[in-house]
Amino acid sequence: MTLLAAAFVVCMAFVTATLSGVFGMAGGLVLMGALAFVLPVQAAFVSHGILQLVANGWRSILHRKHVRWDIVGWYALASLIAGLIVAGLSFAPSKPLLFLLLGLVPFLTWLPQGWINLDAARPRQAFLSGLTVTGLNLTAGVAGPLLDIFFVRTELTRHAIVATKAATQVFAHLAKILVYGAPLVTGAAIGMPPLWVFALAIPLSMAGTYVGGLILDRMSDVNFKRWTRWIVTAVGISYLVRAAQLFAGG
Repeated sequence: MTLLAAAFVVCMAFVTATLSGVFGMAGGLVLMGALAFVLPVQAAFVSHGILQLVANGWRSILHRKHVRWDIVGWYALASLIAGLIVAGLSFAPSKPLLFLLLGLVPFLTWLPQGWINLDAARPRQAFLSGLTVTGLNLTAGVAGPLLDIFFVRTELTRHAIVATKAATQVFAHLAKILVYGAPLVTGAAIGMPPLWVFALAIPLSMAGTYVGGLILDRMSDVNFKRWTRWIVTAVGISYLVRAAQLFAGG
């Protein structure tokens, strides 16, 4: 990894953690694309998992009084099952396919609410969210917009949504690290960044999470939901363009 690429990863760790601290999902989507731009796919998955595990874990700690732990419990159980299934399939997307999936995921936010009758506060649907969101996370790299669908009809405040989603994503990203990080245990080289990159990126990710929380306090619930949709859609379109370029280039 070049010094420029390392600096890029470190900076994006702060920027995307700030975004996630405000919107709960946009940061992970941006970070996955940024990592895939400079790293091999498998290394991008593991690096994304590590950085997002820290960012989401720290966010859930900062907002722990708002976390709905009953939702998190059902989600964690389903994440374990999804991780075992994907690990058994040994699936790993190519870089063009990864950007295509990253580009399509944000459009889930535009599904008409009348079509959606999901509520993560219900145990069965909390379990379903863990199964589907973790499954998508392990194939597309991110699944924030899908997770958001399960919170559209909840009665939770914006703080509770961000806090609970962060706690659930700790398990989704842990599954990503375990599934795609297996070659690290066996000694296979997958182009991971050096340890000093994570040593710098992790505290910056925690700082970004704190800054994002400060911004969240100044937003209304209406602005929070509106901006989330438009931001992830713009990012998704850019990923679709990148996917087209990669497919065209062979």
